[in-house]
Amino acid sequence: MTYELRRRLSAAFLIFGFFLLWEVLCLSMQVSDLVLPRPTQVMETLISRFGVLWPHIVQTLWTTMSGFLLGVTVGVLIGAGIGISRTAYDTLYPLLIGFSSIPKVAVVPIFVLWFGSGSVPAILTALVMCFFPIVVNIATGLATTEPELEDVLKSLGASKLDILWNVGLPRTMPFFFASLKIAVTFAFVGSVLSETVASNKGIGNVMMTASSNFDVPLVFAGLFILAMLGMLLYVAFSFVERRVTGWATRREDFTAI
Repeated sequence: MTYELRRRLSAAFLIFGFFLLWEVLCLSMQVSDLVLPRPTQVMETLISRFGVLWPHIVQTLWTTMSGFLLGVTVGVLIGAGIGISRTAYDTLYPLLIGFSSIPKVAVVPIFVLWFGSGSVPAILTALVMCFFPIVVNIATGLATTEPELEDVLKSLGASKLDILWNVGLPRTMPFFFASLKIAVTFAFVGSVLSETVASNKGIGNVMMTASSNFDVPLVFAGLFILAMLGMLLYVAFSFVERRVTGWATRREDFTAI
């Protein structure tokens, strides 16, 4: 059995053991499903109500990915400007730090006031939640480009655009994909947060309605759905990352025990 297979089997066994322990503890301690439903109850709710939940899943995924793509675009542009310009760094970075320190739940009512309830506040909340990690990582990747590489290209007559394209952007790719995997989880948080406040559709709205009706298994079913969507997108970005930045990935056999 290879190390990779043993590692994956160990991880799967631990995950299964976690849910098994959860199930056993709830049964042995007779925990009410109003407090903590068992995993089997959550899966039963998820399967029996999947037809009802599906439109809400599509809505949440659409608003999340729309806000995420907008956040990536804004984050890359601002991060590139900060990374290559000292003036932009001194001007924009303090403003971005101040904005990122604002609790995003305080921003949702402003978006509702401007655009009304619905998808737009959810998309904008996902955007403001996810763009800051991308800005920081893009700026860090460009700012830490080796001066020796830039000097070599300058001696060969390369312009600043040539240096950015041939050195800066490839150097930034590992930072960029690391930020994508973080930002997509933040985007889910933002869209669901907005759906609980200012939407009549989406997983966030389902969870809020279910909690008001004391339907705790449905609340946990919504949490499971969000967790699965987040993990699937994380795995997708990890797959693309290995294909694009394989040269920057440390070989796993060096970490084998």
